[in-house]
Amino acid sequence: MRTQPTTTLWRPTGPEELALVEASGWTAWPPRLPEQPIFYPVLNEDYAVRIARDWNVPASGSGYVTRFEIDTEFVSRYPVRQAGGETILELWVPAEELEEFNAHIVGRIEVVREFHAAPES
Repeated sequence: MRTQPTTTLWRPTGPEELALVEASGWTAWPPRLPEQPIFYPVLNEDYAVRIARDWNVPASGSGYVTRFEIDTEFVSRYPVRQAGGETILELWVPAEELEEFNAHIVGRIEVVREFHAAPES
């Protein structure tokens, strides 16, 4: 049995987007909003942690790091973009290509880290 090579990607997300992923059965990312022309999965867990913890938690009270596998041959069409330092690497997937991108996810999207705002006392 031949299996296709996959690439591991991470996606930092807030609670609203995560609820939509859960509603898909953990198999797809939701369509982008009009003000979101690009979907940004990232190439390493550390970068995803920083975004989930440092941006999503202050913005929405919770941040999640998700991990998923995608067909390597398909995803190679998107060049790796360096968004800052050496390890700040992401892909830029145009919103209009997200449905096709989702079709190439292998397996399920899984939550691997969670961050929550400290309760006020």
